[in-house]
Amino acid sequence: MRGKILQYDDSVASGLISGDDGKRYAFTRGDLQGESRSAVSGAQVDFQIDGEAARSVFVQAGAGPIGQKSKIAAALLAFFLGFFGVHKFYLGRTGPGIIMLICGTIGWLLLLPGLIIAVIAFIEFIIYLVKSDDEFYRDYEIGKKAWF
Repeated sequence: MRGKILQYDDSVASGLISGDDGKRYAFTRGDLQGESRSAVSGAQVDFQIDGEAARSVFVQAGAGPIGQKSKIAAALLAFFLGFFGVHKFYLGRTGPGIIMLICGTIGWLLLLPGLIIAVIAFIEFIIYLVKSDDEFYRDYEIGKKAWF
């Protein structure tokens, strides 16, 4: 059967699917099949029914957003405005964003802090592009990873 994920809480590893039949089915992380180890609300899924539960849940590729933040947007912000820490603010990492903003502006007076921040931003630009959508979502939205 096909359906849509209504909610998924990664901290308790369980969620709820609305099936095409109008009923709701609970599922756990263990029910996720394929490469998916996490799910996001709104994703389209294919699953089997086992009573009131969903089993063998397959998240359909390209069937909805992986997360709230775009890895491409984060990468472009890191490349063009990374020395101001704009990509950190975009990802919700205010503390690291402020550090990069201070070092990227005032740090140029001493040269070294500004240069270090520019290198860090470029490395993060590359990392964001290399990661898969699932890895980006897991590391930066769920895991709230601040650096690299």
